[in-house]
Amino acid sequence: MTATTAPPAIAPPAGRRLRWAVSDCWTIVRTELTHLVKQPSEIAWQLGFPIVSVLLFVYVFGSAMEVGGGADYKTYAMPGLFAMTMAFGFMNTAYIVAIQKERGVMDRFRSMPMAPSAVVTGRGVADVLRAALDLLVLAVIALVIGWRSDGSLLETLAAFGLLLLLRFALIWVGIVLGLAVKNEEAAGNLFAVAFPFGMVSSVFTPPSLMPDWLGAIAMWNPVSSTANAVRDLFGNPVATGDTWIESHALLMAVVWPIVITAVFLPWAVRRYQSLSH
Repeated sequence: MTATTAPPAIAPPAGRRLRWAVSDCWTIVRTELTHLVKQPSEIAWQLGFPIVSVLLFVYVFGSAMEVGGGADYKTYAMPGLFAMTMAFGFMNTAYIVAIQKERGVMDRFRSMPMAPSAVVTGRGVADVLRAALDLLVLAVIALVIGWRSDGSLLETLAAFGLLLLLRFALIWVGIVLGLAVKNEEAAGNLFAVAFPFGMVSSVFTPPSLMPDWLGAIAMWNPVSSTANAVRDLFGNPVATGDTWIESHALLMAVVWPIVITAVFLPWAVRRYQSLSH
């Protein structure tokens, strides 16, 4: 009797694997967007948060704030609000990931013949699209209250591109945190992390007006680099000092997201792949 052995499995070509990954990623994106359309409460919150933020930070707190050169505080605060909205977005990512993990949605995805990276990358693409909607709503509100971009069309588009770049980088932080927390209640507590991350920055107050130690933290906060860079591109007041990090805000608004993505994107994929190990 002669024993036979099964022939070794042949891996599909790289091009086919790439098309498979892209197709699965888009399936996840369509699923997330369909879920958003069927959840009017999420859309209402998405529309309401920018309105409340503008009323609170521009008209309530802003009445006591001054910007150098006698500039209108509104023109200083609105780019900061754009950056803060992008920074706080990682909480939403973490919350949704935690819910999907707790309710077994990710286990069902893992049981399907899907590309291993599709769930994570699909989550990322869907969140960037949602962030673009957030920015659109906030920009319309800003225009209504009188904010304007004095930069060229190219500079204005570049500013919004930098804001989305920050959001894109922080998506992977949100996925890592969402996979790390125990449940959705724990994900809700991440606001304690997001609040100082967004507020200890140049979003609403120049770091030069803070105590030295706090101002140094605020200056090196990635949110500050993005906020200062978009202010410059919008042609809005940039009340910054002469430190290296503030003088190179545009450069750092690109470098910070690249560094964050390089660290957290592979971490998010590995964390997802090891969920059931």
